Amino acid sequence: MSGTGITPVALVDDHTLVRTGLVGLVNRLGGYKVVLEAEDGEEFTRALATAPTIEIAIIDLNMPVMDGFATISWLHRTHPSIKSIALTFDGSEEAVIRAIRNGARSFLLKNMKPDRFKLALDRVRDTGYFANDHLGNNPAEAADTRSAYERERSRILTELTPKELAFIKLACSPAEYTYEEIAVLMDTKPSTVETHRKHVFEQFNIRSKSGLVIFAYRWGIVKVEAE
Repeated sequence: MSGTGITPVALVDDHTLVRTGLVGLVNRLGGYKVVLEAEDGEEFTRALATAPTIEIAIIDLNMPVMDGFATISWLHRTHPSIKSIALTFDGSEEAVIRAIRNGARSFLLKNMKPDRFKLALDRVRDTGYFANDHLGNNPAEAADTRSAYERERSRILTELTPKELAFIKLACSPAEYTYEEIAVLMDTKPSTVETHRKHVFEQFNIRSKSGLVIFAYRWGIVKVEAE
């Protein structure tokens, strides 16, 4: 956040009308200001070299030249202090998981209501991540501030058993293991893997695999790897 109390935002979207509308929305929310606009990832990467300080980058996933997935991955590698939010009409679990694995801090649909949109920006700004209702929320979202991150992470890791941690890492692997394959890798029965899954989901109020992936990346159980 800048010294004025306004969080500087970049907005990357190839549809001019959509981008213009989002710029107006962000600037009206209070506490945020779009200081950089770009039509695609390549233009964004060039503009960032001379742009003002950016704290949050809202990035459309489906763009020509350099799409959102590649842009988010590049941003994570080169400017890790900038928090990226994936924006799209495609709410498929595959797209969600791919965006989070590339380094996105949240995944928002373009038909999202303004109040939820602001909540997402607030949570990403203050806690680093936001999982919306489409992905499944969990109590970890409500960590007070970034200074409380390590304390909250320690609590979560303490509550997870070694087997549950192993399950999470395998379930979130880019190898896309099935639960049956995870059972083989863990040298256990599929029913035991299902017990691990059920307990983790219930304990942290996770409602989908994409929600599990966000949970795992947020708390450092798995790491974003550079491509």
